[in-house]
Amino acid sequence: MDKESIKDLHADLVVIGGGPAGMMCAATAAERGLDVVLLEPNRQLGRKLRITGKGRCNLTNNCEIKTFMANIPGDGRFLYSALNRLSPTDTIAYFEALGLPLKTERGFRVFPVSDNANDVADTMARLCEKRGVRLIQAHAKDLVVLDGAVTGVETSRGRIACRAAVICTGGLSYPLTGSTGAGYRFAESCGHTVTERRPSLVPLESDDWYCAQMQGFALKNVVLSAYEDDKLIFKELGEMLFTHFGVSGPLVLSASAKMRRMGKANYRLSIDLKPALDEKKLDARILRDFEKYANKAFKNALVDLAGKSMIPVLVTLSGIPEDAKVNTITRQQRQDLAKLLKAFPVSVSGTRPIAEAIVTSGGVSTKEVNPRTMESKLVKGLYFAGEVLDLDAYTGGFNLQIAWSTGYVAGKSVCI
Repeated sequence: MDKESIKDLHADLVVIGGGPAGMMCAATAAERGLDVVLLEPNRQLGRKLRITGKGRCNLTNNCEIKTFMANIPGDGRFLYSALNRLSPTDTIAYFEALGLPLKTERGFRVFPVSDNANDVADTMARLCEKRGVRLIQAHAKDLVVLDGAVTGVETSRGRIACRAAVICTGGLSYPLTGSTGAGYRFAESCGHTVTERRPSLVPLESDDWYCAQMQGFALKNVVLSAYEDDKLIFKELGEMLFTHFGVSGPLVLSASAKMRRMGKANYRLSIDLKPALDEKKLDARILRDFEKYANKAFKNALVDLAGKSMIPVLVTLSGIPEDAKVNTITRQQRQDLAKLLKAFPVSVSGTRPIAEAIVTSGGVSTKEVNPRTMESKLVKGLYFAGEVLDLDAYTGGFNLQIAWSTGYVAGKSVCI
C-alpha cells in the first residue's frame, strides 16, 4: 500500500506511527473489521523496537499487575484499566499464540527465545498485514478537526479522511528512528497539555576527572547506590561502564529513572566495588594482598583488588603515595582504602541529551485522556497510545508493556 496514491483516500481509522503501540493498535482495530491505515515514514515498521534491549527486545515483564504498578514512578493509576485488559501475562500468551517463543530471565524480564528484536517487530508487522491494515509510508503533518471531532489526517502525500486517529508517535529519544516529537505538536494543536519532557533511562554525566580517565572500563557484579540530596533513592547489583562524559550501562540507566528533579536536586552515585565483603572482611583481604606484595610499591599491590584502569584512580583518591612500600602503610590508611572500595564516589552533573535516552519522561497529560479507552477528553475520535503519553517506567520491559496495553485498548475502543 505504501506506493498507492492517497488522493481521496478514506479509512475508519488512521494510526500515526508504526512502533509497538501503533502496530498493536492497528492490528487490534483491524481484527474488529475496521478499515485501518497505518501511517509510518520509515520503510520498515518498528524501527526503534528493532534496536531495543541491545537488539534482543525486552518486550514485557513477567510480573503481577501490583508489581508492575510499583515500577511506574508517575501516575501509574491511569494504566490500571489498560493493564487489566492486556496484562503482562496476556502479552506473553499473545506473542506465543502468534508463533513467537518467549523466555523469562533475571528480574522477570521477557525476551524472544531467539534473542532477536527483529522477530518481535516482524511478528507484529506480519499480523498487521494479515489483518488487512493498509500501510502508507508518509509523514503525518497535521490533524483535521471539525466541530470538535477528528475528520482526517494531513500527510506529506495528501489528506486521508477518517473517523478517528490514534497518535502513536513515540517520544523524543532515538530521533533517527522517527521519534521526533511530532505527536506532542498534534496534541497541543488540539488544546492538549504536554508536560515537560525529560530523558529517562539515560547515561549520566559527571565532572569527576577520573571518569574520562577510565573511559571504556566496565564493572560487573557491583552495587550502585544513587542519592538525591543525600537520600538513598536507588540501590541495585549489576553492571556499569565509565565513559568520556561520565557513566553508563544497565545500572546507571536504571538509576537515572529515579532522578526526576535533575537541575533542582543534587544527585550523586556510590559504587560498592566489593559487595560480597563487608568492611571488616575486605580489610582482611587487603591485608592478605599487602602481605603477598609486601616489598612492592602501593600502586603495584592492587592488581588483585581492582582493574588496571582503576588502580591509578584508587591510588590518587586514597591519598596513599603511589610509591609507598606496602609494609609501611598504616592500619588507618588500609581501612580508608577499604571504605573507598565499598563506596567509590561519582558526582552527577546532569544527564546525556534526550536523544540518547531510551525513554522520554513527560508527554500528553493523562488527565486529559480517558484511561478506559485512550480517547481524548477534548476532541472526539482522537486517541493516544504509547510513549507520547506522560507515562514512563523503570527498566525491565515495563515501558514496552505500556505501549502494548495502551495500543490494545485504543484499538479496541476506536469507532465505537
